[in-house]
Amino acid sequence: MSKNFIQSVDERTKLAGANRLEVLLFSLGYDRAVEREEVFGINVFKVREVMHAPEITHAPDMPPAVEGVVSLRGVMVPVINVAKFCGMDIEGKPGILIVTEYNRQTQGLLVKSVEHILRMEWSEIKVPPPMLAHRMGGLVTAITELQDKRIVMVLDVERILAETASFGKDIDEFSGLEKLDEDFTVLYADDSSMARKQIEQTFDKLGVRYIGARNGSEAWIKLKEIATKAEAEGVPVKNYIQAVLTDVEMPEMDGYVLTKKIKNDPRFKGIPVLMHSSLSADANISMGKSVGADIYVPKFDPRELTAAIKPLLEQTSS
Repeated sequence: MSKNFIQSVDERTKLAGANRLEVLLFSLGYDRAVEREEVFGINVFKVREVMHAPEITHAPDMPPAVEGVVSLRGVMVPVINVAKFCGMDIEGKPGILIVTEYNRQTQGLLVKSVEHILRMEWSEIKVPPPMLAHRMGGLVTAITELQDKRIVMVLDVERILAETASFGKDIDEFSGLEKLDEDFTVLYADDSSMARKQIEQTFDKLGVRYIGARNGSEAWIKLKEIATKAEAEGVPVKNYIQAVLTDVEMPEMDGYVLTKKIKNDPRFKGIPVLMHSSLSADANISMGKSVGADIYVPKFDPRELTAAIKPLLEQTSS
């Protein structure tokens, strides 16, 4: 598959702003455990290119699922065997490399094959039921159904990377964070279990209370409940929350639409919105600003997150 198969960043950015996305469908191979070849998906926004896997250089002391590294135009890129990471018993060897960009790092995901790109609404991407959500160790973060009735499972790629790459194993990543002088509450939304854990660890260090949501739709419901309570008591919303932190990619409602809803609702006037995403390209940042985000923070550095949110919290409370 050539790079031309991946559409332009600008076009995909416009889709994201309309609560739409393109999903690259792929297979990890025939799974002996379930006796079928299942379909997985990844947002095309995170895909840089798709290719037949070049020669992989194996290196010592790598996590079991990391096959090694490949050289792409002079850049050494780690290669993660996704099926091996998921503990799947797969027939044959994967031969396709999906080159992705997450958290300002480039890595390759080794899969069996790719199908095609599917254009969808985020509302068609659902939170998986509990039994499916815990499949493969809790790695399924969202699902959708194809016209042929096959179920597409969206994997928590951020978690895969956090458990195989160095940025997820920095034991000092929360060091130096100190509790803030005032009491603050932040509502956050993120569909990745790993990201939620990292956000909560950061807020715990800062002494910030938080209200969590797994996607934009759930966050919007909770925000409306807070606004209704504030109206009933005749107080501003900022008496209950001082900021909203949102991921971009989320099932049912993405962060762009959530941000637009917040900024277009006068009840939330003065409540800053921080976008917090592994989509760190300039196009994503520009789209975040265009829908009213006060600041865009690439994932995941607790110090960067602290530096961004602290002044906004202090400004809201003053």
